[in-house]
Order: sequence, then structure tokens, then C-alpha cells
Amino acid sequence: MTEPAPASGPVLHTPLHEAHLAFGARMVDFSGWHMPVNYGSQIDEHHTVRRDAGMFDVSHMLALDAQGNGATVWLRALLANDVARLARANVPGKALYSCMLREDGGVIDDLIVYRQDDEHYRIVVNAGTAAKDVAWMRKHIAQGGFNVSLTERRDLAMIAVQGPNAREKTWQALPMLKADSEKLVLFSGAQIGDFFVGRTGYTGEDGFELSLPAAQSVAVWNALAKAGVRPCGLGARDTLRLEAGMNLYGQDMDETISPLDSGLAWTVDFSDPAHIFTGRAALEAHPATHTVLGLVLEERGILRAHMTVFTAHGTGETTSGSFSPTLGKSIAFARLPLGINPGETVDVDIRGKRLPARTVKLPFVRNGKAQV
Repeated sequence: MTEPAPASGPVLHTPLHEAHLAFGARMVDFSGWHMPVNYGSQIDEHHTVRRDAGMFDVSHMLALDAQGNGATVWLRALLANDVARLARANVPGKALYSCMLREDGGVIDDLIVYRQDDEHYRIVVNAGTAAKDVAWMRKHIAQGGFNVSLTERRDLAMIAVQGPNAREKTWQALPMLKADSEKLVLFSGAQIGDFFVGRTGYTGEDGFELSLPAAQSVAVWNALAKAGVRPCGLGARDTLRLEAGMNLYGQDMDETISPLDSGLAWTVDFSDPAHIFTGRAALEAHPATHTVLGLVLEERGILRAHMTVFTAHGTGETTSGSFSPTLGKSIAFARLPLGINPGETVDVDIRGKRLPARTVKLPFVRNGKAQV
């Protein structure tokens, strides 16, 4: 989960801004924040995460604390995935990925929720949608009369450490985290001293997402670098998430697209009739009209977003596309007509020329290994 669109107005700096400059980052305006796109070779950064350990500044994203005896009921009404599943999992700090929907089923944002207990949840939302997300949440709380306080945690920095060696190198740099964080199962999180440690990420690799007081962030960044964790920019983060089959808000889904048409039906929980979430009626009234598959280009060229895809079942469109450093080929997500299956050949219009591509089941890469 992230966001591509630059915002108007002053460019904001994360607490790690000066550290990025010191490491030689090339900076860009990203959703209103001055962020590193790379520190040299984007492809080398990508391979480092797949093979070793890299770190990303994700402090532009917004952490929220939802507290109160109405927190669980509120989140069940707010989100298409059901937070009641977290308590049933009986895993401390278990996390949930979900979409937050409009009444008509369009996606306001995708986010992660960590359950601390029935009255305390940590929520992480995208930077480019943070203001509208918080406004929507507060409106939802007020209209429903839920007993929930929502606190924006802009006092925190967030660092994602990702890769097969990410956990070991994090413990080398921050040994005080090891005893408790090594107990974390995948997709869970815990407060450990000043740190909230999530065993989550946006790369398809193992690792941690660390939330910590902003004042400590530069020292932690430098300690991780000394332990051999390579600073990586948004460019590598995008190719990593694409290979991992992870959606990008504003590109693969938005307020005009249902999660059922965005490859996110697995995040919509209809199983409990009592789970009456905003947008449920619209989704039940309007089933999916498209399927989302991966494309692997069979010839030279680069797949990008918004390219027309010609299939035996009608036309579709790419939503995200790039060169895959792991596969050595161009790949894309495509929203395609129902009826098409993995393994079929389609044509993609690239600058007026139709080039063949193969449909595949997502993800393209998992845990450093090609899946297609």
C-alpha cells in the first residue's frame, strides 16, 4: 500500500530528510512529500531487498490510534474486511489488510489495522489520502455515535526493513527488540518499548515495519545502515510491490473502482450477515465485471499503466506496469473481462503496436523466487 499522485501546496519533509541527503538520495515530490526515489541504482536496490536487506522511509504514511469501547464495532462498520476475525485468530497484535469504501462501493483507501485489544487498534493509511481518510473516519464515528477516539500520530517516524536478512540485521542494529519481535508471526505487530514493530511490508519479503519517535529516527536509520541494511527509494519499492502482486492506490483502484474489480475480492468479507459495512449493499448488488491478472510481455518493450489489452473475451486495460528486475521481463497488472484465465495469450497496445503477452496468476515473485 502506497500512493503515486503528487499533491499541491508546500512540500513536506519526513524526520529522515537530512539523512536521505547525507546518503546521496535523489529526491522527488511524492504526494506532497520530498522523498527519495533512489540512492543510485534502483535495480541494485531492488535486488538488495530480494537477496539481503533494504530499508525505506515510509514516514509520509499516517499512523492512527483508535481507542475506546466502541473501536471494534466502529471498524466492523467502516471496513470491508472484518476486524472480528482478528480476535478469533487469538494471535496478539494480529493485522488485517482492508479497503475502506464509499456507499457506492468505490475504494476510498486501502489500509492496515493491527489489533492490540478490543479497545485499541493501530491503523496505517496512505500519505496521499491521509486527510480525506481521517475526515471520512471522523464523520463515520460522529454519524454512528461510536465511542472511539482517533489520534493522528505525526510524532512518529516509520522505517520499513525488508528482505530475507531484514530481521537478523534489525536485531543486530537494535538488539533490544529481538526478544519480543522474534515472537511475531507474519502480519502481526506489537508495541516494544518506544517502538511499534509490525512484521508486515510492501515488498513480498519478510521483515519489519518500525514506528518510533521521530527524534530517534536518524540514529536508528544510521544504526541499520551500519548493520548492512541498504537505504532504498520509492522506485525500488514500486517494482518490488508490483512483482509481489500488491495494489497501488490511485492506480490499481480508486473511488471509481470496486474492490471486486481490482483483484481485492479476498479482502471483502461477506461471511457474517451482521458485518454491515459501508458499501456492502452496493457490492452485493453489483458483482464483479472484471478479473485482475498479471501480464508478462513476450517481446521487448515496457508495459505501463493504461495500455489497452486485446483478448478473446473483449478488451481490458493495464493498471500498473514496469520492468521486473527479478524476472528480467516487463510485467503488468491488467483489469480484464471475465472468462479469461492464466496461461492465455493476449495483445497489448504499446505505442500503436500490438505485442503479445501471457496472462499469469499473481504474484510474479514471492520470497525472492519467481512464481511464473
